[in-house]
Amino acid sequence: MPDPTPSMTVRDLKALEQITGRAFSAMLLVRKVTAKTSKSDSPYLSIELGDRTGAFTFTCFSDGPLFELFKNLPESAVVRIDGKTDYYQGRFSPRITRAEPLTEEELAAPGVMENIVEVAPEDPAKLWAECEGFIAGLTQPELRATVQAVFADLGGAFQTAPAAIAMHHAYRHGLLEHTTHMARAAHALLPLYPEVDADLAMAGILLHDVGKVSEYEGTLAIQRSRKGILQGHVVLGYQLVRKAGLKAKLDAERLERIEHIILSHQGELEYGAAVMAATPEAVFVSMVDNLDARMGMVQRALRQAAESDEFSERLPGLNAPLLTTKPAT
Repeated sequence: MPDPTPSMTVRDLKALEQITGRAFSAMLLVRKVTAKTSKSDSPYLSIELGDRTGAFTFTCFSDGPLFELFKNLPESAVVRIDGKTDYYQGRFSPRITRAEPLTEEELAAPGVMENIVEVAPEDPAKLWAECEGFIAGLTQPELRATVQAVFADLGGAFQTAPAAIAMHHAYRHGLLEHTTHMARAAHALLPLYPEVDADLAMAGILLHDVGKVSEYEGTLAIQRSRKGILQGHVVLGYQLVRKAGLKAKLDAERLERIEHIILSHQGELEYGAAVMAATPEAVFVSMVDNLDARMGMVQRALRQAAESDEFSERLPGLNAPLLTTKPAT
């Protein structure tokens, strides 16, 4: 059996000098396969491969030997590949010469999944303990009971879920990391804004994205679920919170305000908000959410940058590449 340990990570590959034709081997997750058609009406596949250190996309043409393999592979497959380095407009876009799906036995080998699956850099157990501390710190009893009921409903799924498919915190434990980071930021910022009800704002932060537990599915490659497509996490979260609030006998005023935070936290209607933020707490939560989402993209890009990189690739959420080098001391 071939050695299941990948010879190079995505970060290793992107750190190579831009010399075309250098041979390499790696073991990577098939994150996304998109069927496209060229200007000459020839079908081809745009394939995203990745591991815990990053991802890249390559093109597989219909007249190539690997077209049928990738066309029929599930997006959660792990493949061992051989290839040669190539670049398109300065971006790593290799030529893959051989690909072979790993067997279940190979996937179960020690260290394989740890190398493939991207996870939050912080210990999830510590993140969850911190999150529980923020829940316990809510002073209004029925509001605290509402938040506790939602998380009891979700069980451990909240702690492992991603916060997105491709944008911010798009990896295992990403939703927990995003929520805890927002709570940390809110804890520091709330004293500056006494007009904001601290209990409602913190509860809104803890609950704002709970619908994402149902919106996404998949252990390796993350995709939107049926519920995610038909309803979306804003509506799914609203349903969870309303049910818990009624059960906890949360007063009508607070229930309406916490529901409004869930419905408006996306910030803009074009980004998925059901309504625009119209309370001090909803404005605060929406702004903290946007801050941590963008800084999460920054943190991830910095983690995945090679030492030789000056800029990251263009980050869709920022509409720009990111300068990854530190200021001169």
